[in-house]
Amino acid sequence: MDKRSFLSAGLLGVLAAACTTTSTKGGDAAAKRASIDAGVDSSLSKLYSQAPGSREMTSKAKGVLVFPAVVSAGLGVGGSYGQGALRVGGKTVGYYSTTAASVGLLAGADSKAVYVLFMTQESLDKFRASNGWTAGADASVTMLKLGASAAVDTQTAQQPVVGYALSNAGLMANLSLDGTKINKLDL
Repeated sequence: MDKRSFLSAGLLGVLAAACTTTSTKGGDAAAKRASIDAGVDSSLSKLYSQAPGSREMTSKAKGVLVFPAVVSAGLGVGGSYGQGALRVGGKTVGYYSTTAASVGLLAGADSKAVYVLFMTQESLDKFRASNGWTAGADASVTMLKLGASAAVDTQTAQQPVVGYALSNAGLMANLSLDGTKINKLDL
């Protein structure tokens, strides 16, 4: 086995181990929910401070799905995983995980916060009724682009499902969520 294949297999093994879910009972589930909610609150504050117009966009959304830390890793072959919460009317109504796999010219690891805004009741209802939702297959997620004036592009903002992604460096450009799988967590 060459070095690249060995490293890819090792990274995928580590990522798979980090992504395994175990049954949570009683206090463990409550602690996990509290931890996710705290991360969502912090991530929303960060979004509002870094992306002009984001507070107004999220207030117009019928539901907001926030993944505070989506960790991606890979070397040629990679994957990502994160946990988050769906908020409707400012209240958490469910907990979710996100996973994605990728192949190509990639090496390293990063973490980003991902925000999915359901701008119509129909798109929110379809998401909530799904048994596993895939971006790009079940609905197209239009990533919001900020113009030179720091205002959200009005055509983009009129889509049924829109999203933001923030890394430690700020708003990410040219990111696609297509192929990202989102599943409900039993917490």
